[in-house]
Amino acid sequence: MSNKYERICNNLDETKSLAEKFAKLIEPAGCFVSLYGEIGAGKTAFVKLVAEALGVKEKVTSPSFVILNEYHTAKLPIYHFDLYRLENEGVKTILDELTEYSEGHQATFVEWAEFSQNEIPFNHIKINVTYDEDEARKYSFEAFGHDNISIIEELKK
Repeated sequence: MSNKYERICNNLDETKSLAEKFAKLIEPAGCFVSLYGEIGAGKTAFVKLVAEALGVKEKVTSPSFVILNEYHTAKLPIYHFDLYRLENEGVKTILDELTEYSEGHQATFVEWAEFSQNEIPFNHIKINVTYDEDEARKYSFEAFGHDNISIIEELKK
């Protein structure tokens, strides 16, 4: 079993397909996801597509200015953090909260996880979104924890 998986999505339809498959796999138990990537790489777009696949009724937006958006109309609660504006010192103030959001039946997404200073030691899935050729994006998944490795294995199929 491998804890890593990469996929290139050449357009929005392929990204939507990947997000829908990921949503199905995390729906039963929930998951904590840390997202990495440059501005505009597609982190928020991926979260939005996963949230829609899980049944969110509200408009999913970037939590850049509010730090956290919550969605409770889906098949499980979704919490969407953005650490960009907190940077290093501010992140220290919410590390306990991030740990709490890693427990239980929910989906938690943390954009700009690089500002967490590797303080996400608990089970999670790391997704790095990078630009590929033209409009394509490369999604690199890495799982930490047995249940998350199972998700990655299923994602590969």
